[in-house]
Amino acid sequence: MAKSKRKATAGRRGTQPAARGKEKLADGWSHHLQPLEPIDVRKTRSCSELLAAMSKTAFSGRSLGEAADILHAMARDKKCFIVGTFSGAMTIAKQGLLIAEMIDQGLLHAVVATGALLCHGLIEQSGRTHFRHEPHWSDEKLYDAGYCRVYDTLELEKNLEEAAELLETVLGTLPADEPLGSHELNWRIGEYVSKHLKGRGILQSAVKKKVPVYVPALTDSELGLDIFVHNLTAAQSGRPGVRIDLWRDIADYYERASQAERLGIFTIGGGVPRNWAQQVGPLGEILDRRTAGRHGKYIRFHYAIRICPEPVHWGGLSGCTYSEGVSWGKFVSEKHGGRQAEVFADATVAWPLLLRGVLERLGRV
Repeated sequence: MAKSKRKATAGRRGTQPAARGKEKLADGWSHHLQPLEPIDVRKTRSCSELLAAMSKTAFSGRSLGEAADILHAMARDKKCFIVGTFSGAMTIAKQGLLIAEMIDQGLLHAVVATGALLCHGLIEQSGRTHFRHEPHWSDEKLYDAGYCRVYDTLELEKNLEEAAELLETVLGTLPADEPLGSHELNWRIGEYVSKHLKGRGILQSAVKKKVPVYVPALTDSELGLDIFVHNLTAAQSGRPGVRIDLWRDIADYYERASQAERLGIFTIGGGVPRNWAQQVGPLGEILDRRTAGRHGKYIRFHYAIRICPEPVHWGGLSGCTYSEGVSWGKFVSEKHGGRQAEVFADATVAWPLLLRGVLERLGRV
């Protein structure tokens, strides 16, 4: 009896490999299988073609290729309001002109950034430069010599002082009785540098295209410290200081976003700029619920691209997924037509390639 059971079991097991592959995937998935292709760099004649080929590979290469498709779709969608959020040392890393180019090309209709990013950008626009850091140099000696290190790059303390002088000139022209949001302050700075400095820059492009540049964590930057010092010395001499009202940023941003038929977001890194921009969805929902529908509106991002090396398992905001954001009411899910690409890569590698390829597809290079 036992012997026959063993034979029956062995027989059933023996038939399984032959049967494998004959079953259809659940929910008809087999109809959606997309074949991958080996990338042949000899056949790609442009960044656009290279990105298209990468979209048929795997890992971050595929994600970057998909991001190109989504950015291209955003650019062609005339009813889409595109927000760019930027954190980290992107200007000191010499990526500032990518932001300016995206503004100039109409790929950004609003910018959310850190004050540090704008401060280092102003330094660059004023004709100063940043320098390469060598690993064997001592940080203590760098401090004594007046050099501030940002990873592998150096910023001169002298440069920061000159940026403060530029800002002090602008602050001295502002009306004392008029509160300003960070985007209004940045427009004033942009107007000044457009008149007095040569070359391209984020704020010059923003002024030209009437694109608001919000800095929600203004006090967490050299710009914020410079404004604090300005107001302190003004008070000591009996002069009025500058009034900064960051609530004006929320009101202005919400009004712009709520008027758009569709929203897109392009994110480098994470942090405060990313979350501040994304929270417009929950804000609309809260307003709708707490004001009996008088002020709120259901707002979600339809397109979303993020380039950031932060992994999700640390639990931090910079690594949280768009799927997680769906649970907060920030994004349209892919199931309901949302288009999302998350590229886990260094922005200084992926971003230039992405932007160049999309501009080629748009016929703008």
